Amino acid sequence: MSVQVALLRAVNVGGTGKLPMADLRALATKLGLRNVRTLLQSGNLIFDAGSKTPGAMEKLLEAACATKFSLQTEIYVRAAAEIDEIIARNPFVKEAKEDPGHLVVLFMRTVPAANAFAALQAAIKGRERVRSGGRHAYIVYPDGIGRSKLTSAMFTRHLATPGTGRNWNTLLKLAAATGE
Repeated sequence: MSVQVALLRAVNVGGTGKLPMADLRALATKLGLRNVRTLLQSGNLIFDAGSKTPGAMEKLLEAACATKFSLQTEIYVRAAAEIDEIIARNPFVKEAKEDPGHLVVLFMRTVPAANAFAALQAAIKGRERVRSGGRHAYIVYPDGIGRSKLTSAMFTRHLATPGTGRNWNTLLKLAAATGE
């Protein structure tokens, strides 16, 4: 079995993209996924995908959410082992221990250009720090995410790819929930 995690972008955040997690679980079960569960209310789905690849699951879940819920959003799927690898490669170890709520991992579909992270870091006006992790970015928001001028639009503009973020606490909970 292939345990995977699907991260829905912009679901149940700030009053937009309303999607009850019970409905998401029911849809995933109807699609033939096994051991389906959700974590929190922000679009974190964990399931056994059988032989389906994460890329195939992204397409399947996006199409199903569009059809069933009229929800147009990106969904980023990672195998449980990838989640563990993201945690292991964290360049901000101190921040993960001391202030995990202000450490975020941004999940993207593609690897940004080599110079994209340097350009993004140079554009940041606050104390935030960003490091590349391939299809992931590690971001520290020392003054909090709500006050930051480092927005999703800045990420998309400089990295040339959209993404969805999860804070370190959520990422650890997702890793634990995969049971791997």
